[in-house]
Amino acid sequence: MSALPAKSPAISRKTAKDIFSYPKYWAECLTPAPYLPMSRREMDDMGWDSCDIIFVTGDAYVDHPSFAMGVCGRFLEAQGFRVGIISQPNWRNTDDFLKLGLPNLFFAVAAGNMDSMINHYTAEKKRRNDDAYTAGGEGGKRPDRAVTVYSQRCKQIAGDIPVVIGGIEASLRRIAQYDYWSDQVRRSVLVDSTADMLLYGNGERSLAEVAHGLASGKKISEMTDIRGSAIMRSALPEGWTEIDSSRIDWPGHIDAISNPYYPEQNDDVVGNATSGTNADQDVAQPIRIIPAPIAGKQRLNHDKTWVRLPSFAKVNKDPVLYAHASRVLHLESNPHNAHVLVQKHDKQELWVNPPPIPLETSELDRVFELPYQRQPHPSYGQAKIPAFDMIRFSVNIMRGCFGGCTFCSITEHEGRIIQSRSQESVVREIEQIRDKTPGFTGHISDLGGPTANMYHLNCKSDEIQSHCRKLSCVYPTICENLITNQKPTTELYRKARKVDGVHTVSIASGLRYDLAVRDPEYVKELVTHHVGGYLKIAPEHTEGDTLNKMMKPGMDTYYAFKQMFDKYSKAAGKKQYLIPYFIAAHPGCEDEDMVNLALWLKRNDLKVDQVQTFYPSPMSLATAMYHSHRNPLKALKYKKGEQLYIPREKEQRTFHKAILRYHDPANHQLIKDALIKMHRKDLIGDGASQLIDEQPEQNTSYHQGGVGRKSGKGRTAAGSKDHFSRQKMFEQSNGQKTAGKKSAASADSANRGGNSGQSKKAKPSQSTGSRNNGQRTNGPTAAKSRQQRKSR
Repeated sequence: MSALPAKSPAISRKTAKDIFSYPKYWAECLTPAPYLPMSRREMDDMGWDSCDIIFVTGDAYVDHPSFAMGVCGRFLEAQGFRVGIISQPNWRNTDDFLKLGLPNLFFAVAAGNMDSMINHYTAEKKRRNDDAYTAGGEGGKRPDRAVTVYSQRCKQIAGDIPVVIGGIEASLRRIAQYDYWSDQVRRSVLVDSTADMLLYGNGERSLAEVAHGLASGKKISEMTDIRGSAIMRSALPEGWTEIDSSRIDWPGHIDAISNPYYPEQNDDVVGNATSGTNADQDVAQPIRIIPAPIAGKQRLNHDKTWVRLPSFAKVNKDPVLYAHASRVLHLESNPHNAHVLVQKHDKQELWVNPPPIPLETSELDRVFELPYQRQPHPSYGQAKIPAFDMIRFSVNIMRGCFGGCTFCSITEHEGRIIQSRSQESVVREIEQIRDKTPGFTGHISDLGGPTANMYHLNCKSDEIQSHCRKLSCVYPTICENLITNQKPTTELYRKARKVDGVHTVSIASGLRYDLAVRDPEYVKELVTHHVGGYLKIAPEHTEGDTLNKMMKPGMDTYYAFKQMFDKYSKAAGKKQYLIPYFIAAHPGCEDEDMVNLALWLKRNDLKVDQVQTFYPSPMSLATAMYHSHRNPLKALKYKKGEQLYIPREKEQRTFHKAILRYHDPANHQLIKDALIKMHRKDLIGDGASQLIDEQPEQNTSYHQGGVGRKSGKGRTAAGSKDHFSRQKMFEQSNGQKTAGKKSAASADSANRGGNSGQSKKAKPSQSTGSRNNGQRTNGPTAAKSRQQRKSR
């Protein structure tokens, strides 16, 4: 490795080649297929002797922009390639993997729109019986760890033909990661799958580069610098500088050196770029970096520098180093300033290139306007595919999320930079739905994405954005450099309502209410025209310490939004209600925190039915907390670092979930025993300030099996057909998003995206929205235990 260069140019905003500017592989002779072929007969009907690229997926094939295989397949078809799809093959042998023959260029393997393990198991590791991405909702059509299994089968038959893995499952396992289901740290999925390359994030740019590179005669081993890719290397290139990230908060004196996580002190623009507000300086502090070799104050050549993460062997044994590696990965997520990451796996080096450059609006428009049939493949006949039924009348208007919620993995997959479609493109898709989708009655079920109201919101300055390494643009407060004007979204809503044949446009994606309150005109438009009685929002918790671990705003913002919501609902002459969602058993959440949340629910007369328990999905910061008991949002130290309370035992998780449904007689004894154990008998009785009665109610109107009841009568706005969305899609993403649209229930990744959040329903709020109605009541147990840990 070379000595540090004397100086290097400042980081600049990265650009990329237009994804539709490549010459077509088959020139103009290839016309779009009615559906991408799934059989030799379909290939024969189109006169194909072979496929150039074959996708292998764990989902049923739906030719629709909400489904990754539809998006990626149609995109490569538009590049002039003959693309085939093998959907849900029998993985027990190689027969199904040969049904289309061998591809001329490469196999592209993905688990599907959801991680296969989250698809198969609940947050409590119970096996699911159904699969929303399979015809008939039938379970068991894909294996556990589908990317690994499918890739290994492809490698058995491929010979010299490359195998490239991608999609949400591969994307969130690109480095060594904690695996909740086996309760251990696993190697990068690139190692276990034996694939030749891994593509992470939205895949259009990297897929185009790989496909055209192989078509031009390049070898897959020669493609070492494709953004959004990871490869294994036996030797590292010369002429680069290494930054060793593993010296966590070096205890001795450190000479002033160039630190990629701090801007240069003499760059005023950059200095302003990364702060936004001084309030967050002790919330997500950059780690200190020790370059090797150290060379005084000399700058690093950014494009010839890699950051070395602790090896798999080290993070496997040391939870603090695991949390540290997770922290570095998240700081290296801005495509304009991210470094190459290197992590040793046995004798090989995992080489992770920086994230792909986000698509421009014109590129995204063309991706969403490819010649989709907007229907499942005809081979499924009349069988229903639940995920498709849920999103067939919805439109994805953007990708990405800058919220940074620690339990969510959208950022790790799609990135923080928002990629928005044009209003004209969205309107054209609404017209497509009207004209091509059977059963359309004039109701657009959603205009959204990972978040409903981040459309065309980005940094005020390209230069500032290119230097920023903040984990969130809205936590702990909204960055002063963030554009928060919701006018483009408001205008889009108005245009959508004017489309002939459309009488209703609903907003079902999760709403960032801290952004919404910045623009009262947007809230008025939303509440007046786009809320059908109930609006889903996700405070996730009420207690400050837990909210800090989630990187979610405090309840002050909730009350401000509720006041605005009630005001405009009344002005519109509508009775409308907020449905808040909460997470149980989140890392850092103590028993007393859950008690306080339950008391808040009771004071506000809210009775939730479906409750989501924290699901440790791969690569999220909250999962790093769960595994390490450390807080990667702050400086990590072995002896003095913050140690977190983690409710990971079954008994604790069950109590945290049960107390949110304090009104359910089935939970009475469990909650009562826990309150007695916590020395909180003061909360047992029939008083207004008490949580549960001495004895459970015998004649309750509560309906345990319902999708949501209000005062024991009537249903909530969403029907039972939406049941799987919040529960399963939250678990998928704990926020994860696909290369296509929403995880098909956002429809990727979609914790707070897409149509997520519909399985948990609440009684309409009777609260006034006053601050006094929801003040925190600090219990002695939580305060005492936290103080004890801090003193340690």
